[in-house]
Amino acid sequence: YIARINKSTNKLILRMNNHQKVTICLKNGKFQPCGTLKIENLNPKALLLCSAAECAGFTVMNLLSKSNIMPKNLEITAEGTLNTPTLQAESIFTDFKISYNVECKSLADQNSVSSAIKMAQEKHCGMITMLRKIAPVSHDIAIVSTETVKV
Repeated sequence: YIARINKSTNKLILRMNNHQKVTICLKNGKFQPCGTLKIENLNPKALLLCSAAECAGFTVMNLLSKSNIMPKNLEITAEGTLNTPTLQAESIFTDFKISYNVECKSLADQNSVSSAIKMAQEKHCGMITMLRKIAPVSHDIAIVSTETVKV
């Protein structure tokens, strides 16, 4: 549990710390943990999430390469909720969520990127398929374009 004091009521508030989350970014053609996160500091549950995010990313990039599309930025966050109040060896995931944040070069690329993500999420990524055997997997997609719109 994470404990803190509510300053207005002066009562102790306990919040479960049973949420694991890892975000990876595409940099120079490779997926790496975003920010200061380091792979060697991840616990086994977070490593599973990191592996799923990276597998999904490679699958998306493989599907996009067939259309000669390279996103400007791709960030994938994999998160999951554990069945115990805190991380323990016997903890198992009760749900997963994969979030895709993509920056495209053009508006025309957005449909192809969305389609590639959906295909990876629903069919082509083996890690996502394996996660589904553990617990439900949801996803969300955010795609933006940096193309200047001519009026």
